[in-house]
Amino acid sequence: MLKIKNLHAGLEDKKILKGIDLEIKPGEIHAIMGPNGSGKSTLASVIAGKEDFEISQGKILFEGEDLDDLAPEERAHRGIFLSFQYPVEIPGVTVTNFMKTAINETRKARGQEEMPANEMLKQIREKAELLEIDRKFLSRSLNEGFSGGEKKRNEIFQMAMLEPKLAILDETDSGLDIDALRVVAAGVNRLRSKDNAFLVITHYQRLLDYIIPDFVHVIHDGKIVKSGTKELALELEEKGYDWIKQEAVL
Repeated sequence: MLKIKNLHAGLEDKKILKGIDLEIKPGEIHAIMGPNGSGKSTLASVIAGKEDFEISQGKILFEGEDLDDLAPEERAHRGIFLSFQYPVEIPGVTVTNFMKTAINETRKARGQEEMPANEMLKQIREKAELLEIDRKFLSRSLNEGFSGGEKKRNEIFQMAMLEPKLAILDETDSGLDIDALRVVAAGVNRLRSKDNAFLVITHYQRLLDYIIPDFVHVIHDGKIVKSGTKELALELEEKGYDWIKQEAVL
């Protein structure tokens, strides 16, 4: 599904990613861990096409297609979803209306007609029920006055509605209490299928108690320096990132 080959990227004159190789297949969950400033969020932004970052070397292939010339919205229409660390507020636009617009824009880009209103309403209700979202929540302005947990739950709801092929969750556990974390993780686990894949970016092992990854990768200084299974995350929890830094030097 996703193949990243020798990816080098940065921001203005600053090199951040220094040779990333990664392959994600359908049905898989990959977790990216690493200390602050290691390149985790940059990797997410570059895959999603954020224009602040410049690729100097390497390729990102999604279902065999080079993403280099595709704008962020084109990547989204092809099935790449990015959950932000800090979702923006949009006063006056309800959660429901935002979702209607997002879905119909995607359908339009794919040459499809707008989703009929009754079908849209049915799908919204089904996904809201799946994620234990109160219907009153859907009539609120997008992220306005939302708690951290509500913002993250709303992003999982957006993901459920858009049904992306690849979902990138960039530190979606940031600022969540344990109850909100469980709700978000449960939503991801319910949406997982053999046809989609997840890239979960996190500082902490605790999220991976609820979203069990197939592979864990550790980024240090812009490179993946170690890969393994869930046990690697547990080892990081025990030894800390200094252990990885020492191994990278050796």
